[in-house]
Amino acid sequence: MKNFQKPPFQEKAIALGFTLGVHAIAIVGLLYLGLSKPPEPPKKITTVLVNPADLAIPVQEAETRSTQVAEQIQTTQEPEITAPVIPSSPPPTPALTKSTEAIEKAKVEAAEKAKQQADAKAEAAAKAKQQADVKAKAEAAAKAQQQADAKAEAAAKAKQQADAKAETAAKAKQQADAKAKAEAAEKAKQQADTKAKADAAAKAKQQADAKADAAAKAKQQADAKAKADAAAKAKQQADAKAKAEAAEKAKQQANAKADAAAKAKQQADAKAKVEAAEKAKQQADAKAKADAAAKAKHEADAKAKADAAAKAKQQADAKAKADAAAKAKHEADAKAKAEADAKRKAEADAEAKASAAKQAAEEAAQKKADAKKIADSTKAAFKNKISKAWDVPLASRGKSITVNITLDASGNVKSVVASSSDADLKASVEDAVKRASPLPMPDDPDIVSQLRRISITFTAK
Repeated sequence: MKNFQKPPFQEKAIALGFTLGVHAIAIVGLLYLGLSKPPEPPKKITTVLVNPADLAIPVQEAETRSTQVAEQIQTTQEPEITAPVIPSSPPPTPALTKSTEAIEKAKVEAAEKAKQQADAKAEAAAKAKQQADVKAKAEAAAKAQQQADAKAEAAAKAKQQADAKAETAAKAKQQADAKAKAEAAEKAKQQADTKAKADAAAKAKQQADAKADAAAKAKQQADAKAKADAAAKAKQQADAKAKAEAAEKAKQQANAKADAAAKAKQQADAKAKVEAAEKAKQQADAKAKADAAAKAKHEADAKAKADAAAKAKQQADAKAKADAAAKAKHEADAKAKAEADAKRKAEADAEAKASAAKQAAEEAAQKKADAKKIADSTKAAFKNKISKAWDVPLASRGKSITVNITLDASGNVKSVVASSSDADLKASVEDAVKRASPLPMPDDPDIVSQLRRISITFTAK
């Protein structure tokens, strides 16, 4: 599915152009309103009432002219009460013709003036309507500006949110990249360790294989030598046995021949010799075949045994190599595990020691603070008890004196030394310390040892 949404920079450019256009329209409208000429106020219309009886013309003519003038005059305002009243004139005479013309002229001027006022009022109404239209346009422009500002603000807010999301995504990506890099480094380290262990195991296996090959070669040489010695010995024994058997058989044949010669000495000598020779040859051939077969069988058996021994040795060597490799791998794994366990144990021991040391230091500090608090409260108790037993001389009031006191473990006063030039004050303090004995001692022996020698300053009151 295609994404028809415009890129952010195009949306921003459109919003900016729309905002600038609305501002330009608003500024032009305001300039038009400010530079336009304000409307003129409507002029006052004055109506003059004329009594026909006061005119110096006949009544019929006056009525006719009055009607014509009334038709021409269009009054737009109510007549004013304060309008001037034309005074009554004496009965008309022929001498008032000029006055009548003046009145006619005044009526015409009044009608013209009323028409001008009506035109001015119409013009004022048109101008007011124009101003109202301009004002409406300005209000519409202002409303459009407000809407544009609202849209721009919404767009800016959306952009901020998008930027925040982008920043969050970038931060998450950086964290993921850092995590991936760390995991990759850890994985590379593990692979390097594994490779180093594998290389070490392979090297150890190669060395073991070389040793095993050398041992196998030496054993093969020893076996070959032993086989050769055994074969030579067996051959010597076979030769000796063949010679002995041949000698025994020759002796037997000689005896037989002697017997045959005795029976048919002359006739059978040749035949006996041929038969004996043939028989000896047959026997020698049979014996040779038997010896060859026995020898071949012996060699085959020896070869089979040697092959079986060599195969068994190879299998044993392979098994030994596999066992050695497995043992080396197991030992390497066990060593790595032992090293990791030792490292973890060392870290745990170090952490436990650090925690124990920190706890011991805190306990020691707390114990020291508690001991100081108890020692201070005990010294205050000493001072309070001695002060109660002290009979202060009147002449020594207001003076201070420091007393060094030595106590035993039970709080009994062993010695008291006061430093003061006032003998009465010194004697009274020392007597008060002795009378306050034994002083209350705490149960903690460490604090008791701290309080065995103390110095207290008293002020005579």
